[in-house]
Amino acid sequence: MEWSIQEVAKMTGTTSRTLRHYGEVGLLTPARIGRNGYRFYDRDALVQLQRILLLRGLGLSLPVIKQVLTEHTDVDEALQAHIGWLHQERERIGRQIASVERTLAAVQQGEELTMETMFDGFDHHQYEDEVRQRWGDDAWRRSTQWWTSLSAAEQQAFKQRAAQVNGALREAAEAGHPPDSEPFQRAVEAHHTWLGEASPHDPAATTRERYLCLADMYVADDRFAAVYGGRVCAERIREAVGVWVERNL
Repeated sequence: MEWSIQEVAKMTGTTSRTLRHYGEVGLLTPARIGRNGYRFYDRDALVQLQRILLLRGLGLSLPVIKQVLTEHTDVDEALQAHIGWLHQERERIGRQIASVERTLAAVQQGEELTMETMFDGFDHHQYEDEVRQRWGDDAWRRSTQWWTSLSAAEQQAFKQRAAQVNGALREAAEAGHPPDSEPFQRAVEAHHTWLGEASPHDPAATTRERYLCLADMYVADDRFAAVYGGRVCAERIREAVGVWVERNL
């Protein structure tokens, strides 16, 4: 079967213009183009489009998506990975929905609220096993004590600050600034400062060795790479961190 560009746009909630743009940048090739210039898409093209939309949902830029699609040509394996990500996200969102529903019910009924029920799905405990494995039980204990000592407002401010700092790194990487350029180095410096502020329980967090190790992890771990715009951007950030470390640590 084939579907016209208008049908695909309607089914996917996107636009014909977006689909044509995906074709122009080499992401989505139509099965054929009719004499009238209309594009038609087959099953394989729709599978490709689904992958594109999933990766866009993760926040990846189009150049990074193109690289991911080029490097991961095994469709079965790629879709299995997407399913895993979506299951994790569904579980997290489900916990948040249930938490907010409990909060609403308690407010409406005049009942007492507890921190445990209000913020289920918002905490950082999903990474407990990984942190313990990477840095030890003591690192997890100190991190948890610090986090739970913060008020809800302080935790929210921390998340906003983290988004701002990491967003600046990603913007510098996606803009293609040279690693040693002033904009990139300014973003790295702000990130290093924030890291120290976020790790009062761990003075070693901002040392030369640990900071370089963290930059390596941004490249090696696909979850971190996705936050920074994909592997290519993560590699640029790692290089910029290396330049900053050589100059300042």
